[in-house]
Amino acid sequence: MGIQLSKGQRIDLTKTNPGLTKAIIGLGWDTNKYQGGHDFDLDASAFLVDANNKCQNDLDFIFYNNLQHPSGAVIHTGDNRTGEGDGDDEQLVVDFTKIPANVHRIGITVTIHDADQRMQNFGQVSNAFVRLVDDSNNQELLRFDLGEDFSIETAVVVCELYRHGSDWKFNAIGSGFSGGLASLCRNYGLQV
Repeated sequence: MGIQLSKGQRIDLTKTNPGLTKAIIGLGWDTNKYQGGHDFDLDASAFLVDANNKCQNDLDFIFYNNLQHPSGAVIHTGDNRTGEGDGDDEQLVVDFTKIPANVHRIGITVTIHDADQRMQNFGQVSNAFVRLVDDSNNQELLRFDLGEDFSIETAVVVCELYRHGSDWKFNAIGSGFSGGLASLCRNYGLQV
């Protein structure tokens, strides 16, 4: 098991793990049992942003309808529509050697699909986590458990990977948004 992080904690990735070139970002969650009449469909996304914290175009937004960045730097492994089972519910693969020079941060987020229509929010989600695994040896390097700090939010910025000189670091954010995916897209400079 890797290093357990707390909200707001930052840690070196590539400096302390010099062989790390490709990482798997695993995200997982459970939903509280309630009778809402709908399944929960949580979706992981990645926003590749510039120095102004904005995506330069729609292709810098990786999600279930755009599974791969043109550079190959970030690949979404596919949409899990139920979150059933143990372990990672969705994964993003990040290749640090392919990240374009203009990308300064990668925001990793989770949203609830059709949250407003289904009357769902992150107050009904438990055991949410993100973990980072070295793809070369399948070793978990770090883990951040989000806790139960959410109530009405329908989107969460889970963490960020960010450049620090020639190295990459990890920031455990855990910041909730109302307004779902559309709100996150606007936050990262995309038109909805």
